[in-house]
Amino acid sequence: MLNGKELQVLKKSCLLQGLETDLLPSATGTLLPRLPSEPGMALLTIKIEKIGLKDAGQCIDPYVTVSVKDANGVDLTPVQDTPIATRKEDIYIHFFIDVEIQKHIEKLPKGAAIFFEFKHYKPKKRFTSTKCFAFMEMDEIKAGQIVIELYKKPTDFKRKKLHLLTKKPLYLHLHQTLHKE
Repeated sequence: MLNGKELQVLKKSCLLQGLETDLLPSATGTLLPRLPSEPGMALLTIKIEKIGLKDAGQCIDPYVTVSVKDANGVDLTPVQDTPIATRKEDIYIHFFIDVEIQKHIEKLPKGAAIFFEFKHYKPKKRFTSTKCFAFMEMDEIKAGQIVIELYKKPTDFKRKKLHLLTKKPLYLHLHQTLHKE
């Protein structure tokens, strides 16, 4: 796994050669700060704690892409990537990373959902691939722990053809914090 400085050097080298850098993992991610509070409105922080996968130890440069979509799969907020996870243990990849949802909960339309795409680098194919995804619907937003199911790729933002990743009890573990003024 590359450290932050090595990644910067690699990206600079790619840019000088006219190569794409979009597929390179980010050591720092693209996480955004919490929005300013508004009276009577709630903001949501989601801590991505860990993900359970049968082959967790084999995943290279794993990270999670978080997006908020309407019922038609259209982005409602900027898409955010977590930094690369640094700790793997048995069947778990640990993140312990806070993601600030970039819209007040009351402003999200009916049918919206928060998506979590688990991605990792495949050296043989030389690109970053989505392994699985999970999502949280609006009625699941409440303070505290939540464990959500993992689905097979491709990511179905419209939530029409969902297939569980495995029959095994492997999930995405999250902790939600609501901030209300």
